[in-house]
Amino acid sequence: MNETKREQHYTENVQDHLKQVESLLQKHALLETIVHRQELARDDRHPLLDTLVHKQHLAGLQRLLDGMHPADIAYILEALPIEQRLLVWGMVRPELDGDILIEVSDAVRDSLISSMSRDELREATEQLDTDEIADLAPDLPRHVIRDVFKSLPIGEREQLRAAMSYSEDSVGALMDFNMVHVREDVTLEVVSRYLRRFDELPDHTDQVFVVDRDDRFKGVLPINLIVVNEPEVIVGSIMLTDIIQLHPDDKADQAAQAFERYDLVSAPVVDEDGKLFGRVTVNVVLDFIREESETDLLNQAGLREEEDIFASVWKSAKNRWMWLALNLCTAFFASRVIGNFEGTIEKFVALATLMPIVAGIAGNSANQTTTIIIRSLALSQITHENARRLLIKELAIGLLNGLVWGGVAGLFAYFLYHSIPLGIVMTSAMLLNLMVGATVGMAIPLVMQRLGRDPAIGSSVMITAITDSGGFFIFLGLATIFLI
Repeated sequence: MNETKREQHYTENVQDHLKQVESLLQKHALLETIVHRQELARDDRHPLLDTLVHKQHLAGLQRLLDGMHPADIAYILEALPIEQRLLVWGMVRPELDGDILIEVSDAVRDSLISSMSRDELREATEQLDTDEIADLAPDLPRHVIRDVFKSLPIGEREQLRAAMSYSEDSVGALMDFNMVHVREDVTLEVVSRYLRRFDELPDHTDQVFVVDRDDRFKGVLPINLIVVNEPEVIVGSIMLTDIIQLHPDDKADQAAQAFERYDLVSAPVVDEDGKLFGRVTVNVVLDFIREESETDLLNQAGLREEEDIFASVWKSAKNRWMWLALNLCTAFFASRVIGNFEGTIEKFVALATLMPIVAGIAGNSANQTTTIIIRSLALSQITHENARRLLIKELAIGLLNGLVWGGVAGLFAYFLYHSIPLGIVMTSAMLLNLMVGATVGMAIPLVMQRLGRDPAIGSSVMITAITDSGGFFIFLGLATIFLI
C-alpha cells in the first residue's frame, strides 16, 4: 500500500469512528428524551433510565473509545459540540488523558481542562514526558504546575525548567530529553548490550548520539551501522561527524527547513559549551509545520487566534472583531473616495458597474504576490540583496497582466457601452491598479517582517483595502480627466 492510499485509509478509518460516536450519542440522547417524557407511576423510573440509556449505548461508546488511539480520540473531540464532547471526554480512560490533551487544539484543550479537577489534571500531566509537560504548561492552572513540578525527580525538574524557558518558536521548545547516547571509545558490542537493556527505544531513534567523557557531542552512530559492522569495531572509528547540529535558541522554522532539506528523522541539540542537551524528532517538526500553516491561514483571514468551531457565539464573534473593525474603517474610506466623484458617476453611470472589476482583479493579483512572498520569507529565500530585483519582477508581472487583462477589460467596456475613451480609461486603470497591487503585495509582508510581526497577519485584509480604495481613486480620477 503506497503512502497516499495508507493516508486515505487512516483518514477514512477515523471518520468512520466519528460517525459511530455521533450515532451512539444521538441514540443515547433520543432514548434519554423518551424516558424522561414517560409518565411512570412506579418508583422504578431511575433503574429503567439506567438500563435504557446509560448501560446500552454508553457501554458501546465506551468499548469504541477503549480501542482507539489518543490522536483519533482528539480528532473526534474536536468535531463534537461541547456538551457531547464533555460526555465523551468523561468516558476516556484516565491513562489516556495526558496524551489526548497534547493532541487536541489549544481552543478545544481549554474546554477539556476547565471540566477537570485539580487531581485529574495533575495525574494526566504526570503521565507525560518532560517536553510534553512544557508544551501543556501554558494552558494549565499554576497550582497544577506546582503540584507536578514537586512530584518530578530533581533531574526532570531541571529539564522542565529549561524547556519552559524557551519561546514557542525556538528549537528549545521542540526538543525532548528522551534520547540514547554512548561514548566514542566503546565497541559496538558494548553499544548492542546497552541497547538491549531498554524495554523499548525512544520513538524515532534512527541513530545513537556519541559523546565524550564530558558529555560533549562528537557525532552520531546510525542504527544500521551497528548492525552491519563487526562487534569489536570502536564507535569513534565509524561514527558520522558531518551532521546537522541544532542549538536551543535557534529558530524552529529554520530547524524545520533543515529536516525537510536533509530528510532528517532526528537531530541533536547542543548547548553553548558543545554538550549534548536534547534532540528534535521529525514528528515534532511535522506538528510544528502543521500548526504554523494553520496559524498563517488564520492570520491571513484576520483571526486573532485558533477558534473552537463549537465555541459560544460571543467568544467566536470577539475573535473576529479586530480585523472586521479595520475592514469597516477601510470600507468607509473607500466609500468616501467614491463620494468625492459623485458628480463624475452621475454624468457617466456606467462607471459604477465597472469599478468593482478594477478593484477585484488587482486585489486578487496582490494576494497572489503576497502568498508567494510569505512563502519565500518562510523559506528564508528573500534577502536584502535580492528584494529589489523581486520588486522589479513583480512590477513587470503587474505591467504585463495590466496590458493583457486591462486590454480585455477595455474591449469589454467598449463593446458594452460603445465608448472608446471609456475603454482606454478602463485599460489604464486596470494597468495602474495592478502595479499598485504588486507593490503592496510585496511591501506589506516585508514591512511586517521588518517590524518583527508575522508577515501573514491580516495581509489579505490590508491588501483588499488598498487595492479597493486605490482602484476606485485611479478609475474615477482618470474618468474625471478624460470623460467629463
